[in-house]
Amino acid sequence: MQHNVIRSKLPPQCTFWRFLTSLPVTVAQQLLKLQRFLRERVWEAANVHLPSITLDTDTTVHTLYGQQMGARKSYNPKNKGRKSYQPILTFIAETREYIGGELRNGDRPTGAQIARHLEAVFAAVPRCVCKIFARADAGFYCWEAVAAYEKVKASFIIVARKTPRLLEELKKADWRPSPKTDADEQCEFRYQPEGWAKAYRFIALRYQKKDETPKEQYQLWETPEYIYRVFVTDMKDAIDLLVWVYNQRAGAENLIKEANNGAPG
Repeated sequence: MQHNVIRSKLPPQCTFWRFLTSLPVTVAQQLLKLQRFLRERVWEAANVHLPSITLDTDTTVHTLYGQQMGARKSYNPKNKGRKSYQPILTFIAETREYIGGELRNGDRPTGAQIARHLEAVFAAVPRCVCKIFARADAGFYCWEAVAAYEKVKASFIIVARKTPRLLEELKKADWRPSPKTDADEQCEFRYQPEGWAKAYRFIALRYQKKDETPKEQYQLWETPEYIYRVFVTDMKDAIDLLVWVYNQRAGAENLIKEANNGAPG
C-alpha cells in the first residue's frame, strides 16, 4: 500500500510580507507585545539570562525599482539618483536577534521618528535585562535620540554628524598621539550641539591625509589636512576602548544588510 507523504514547508518570504501589510495599524502594538513575550519564553527555555545587552541601530538604504508608495530620491551612495526606502532597524548584539524596526519612506528620519523607534525597541527588551548599551550611526545623531537613551538610562555611543561648529571644536582641541588605535592622534572635549539640553563628551580620532584612507569602512569626515572619526558618548571609558566597542558593531551591520535585502522592493 502506497502512502502519499505531504511535506509541509514554509511559504516564501513575500507571503509573510503580504500578510503583515494586510493587517491594520492597530495590530502593530499587539504584535510587538507578542514578540516580546515569545522572546522571553525562548530565552527562558534556552537558559539565556542577560543582565545587560547592546542595541545596534542603523538607518540603511533599500533601493527601489518601480513606483512604490513612499519612495524618495535621497541619500543612496551605491545607487545615486535611485528612489529608495530608509528602514530603521535595531538588533541585539549578544544574540544577533532583530528586536525592532520599520520600513519607512526615503527621507532622512526626523528626531521624533527616531525617538518613536527607540521607545518601541525599549518596550520589546526582555524584562530580565537591567542595563542597555547602545551604538548608532550618524543617522541617529540628534538630541531626540540622546534623550530617548537617557530616559531608560542606556549608555550610548553615536557617530557625530559634521557641522561647522563641531569642526571648529575639533580644530582647537588638544590632540595627542593615539598609539592604541589605527589613528595618528586622538582628543576629547565637552560640547553642546545646537538644540541639545546640555553638553556631552565627544571623542575623536584624526588621520593625517595620505594617498590611502584608513582600511576600515568608517564614517569619516574630510578636511584639506585631515580625516576624522567623531563620536558622542555618555560613557567614561578610555578613547581606544570606546572606539573598539563601536567597531564591534560591524557584525550587526551584516545583519542589517540581510534584513534590508529581505524587505519587499
